[in-house]
Amino acid sequence: MSLIEMQNVDVRLGGHQALSHVDLAINKGEIVTIVGPNGSGKTTLLRTLIGALKPSRGTVKRSKGVRIGYVPQSLSIDATLPLTVRRFLCLPHRHSTQAMDDALHHAGANGLQDRQMTDLSGGQFQRVLLARALLKKPDLLVLDEPTTGLDQPGSAALYRQIEQVRQDLGSAILMVSHELHVVMSASDRVICLNGHVCCHGAPETVASAPEYRALFGTGTQGALALYRHDHDHHHHSHAEESHEHGACNHA
Repeated sequence: MSLIEMQNVDVRLGGHQALSHVDLAINKGEIVTIVGPNGSGKTTLLRTLIGALKPSRGTVKRSKGVRIGYVPQSLSIDATLPLTVRRFLCLPHRHSTQAMDDALHHAGANGLQDRQMTDLSGGQFQRVLLARALLKKPDLLVLDEPTTGLDQPGSAALYRQIEQVRQDLGSAILMVSHELHVVMSASDRVICLNGHVCCHGAPETVASAPEYRALFGTGTQGALALYRHDHDHHHHSHAEESHEHGACNHA
């Protein structure tokens, strides 16, 4: 069974139809990325999956006992509030020093325990948010545009760290991103969303689909090979298998 599955889901927000007829399943250990234009319902989809929003129609099924870690798009912290990384990780629940150190290690944030949250760089802040999500030892890690505000090297480094999390902890990854060049090559599957799922499949399948190109043009085609060397044979095989099941549609 999938870790989590959406079946024929509609979501209405304030009288607006944000999502229509969405079918989606996330399986153990895979990296799935959602792309789409502004206002296409990407964040709404994530919030519905984790249970923060209720669908107006359809069902969301989670496998029994599945642990989900969520990394929000942004988080505001009062600059006048003294808050170390260690104290931040203990909100709202206290954790052992070992658990926090392990989470920071897997997030690539070693040595930040005693730093003030407001003194962190953008990349360090995102890694601490990632560590906080990893404290749950998630079966599924959900990230909403985790590299917002980071420069290109910082973004690439964070995506490599996310891939390392999958490798080390076996977590499935579901993320929303606007950085098509990196994402298309770092994912096992890509879902193109525009209020509905208009395209899904292996990166190569989606990048060549007319529905995808209508939204984003053809700019990612030449970049697909850039990060392929980061993937081991298993990931190649997974992508090739997914490629066979790619699909694109207008409805």
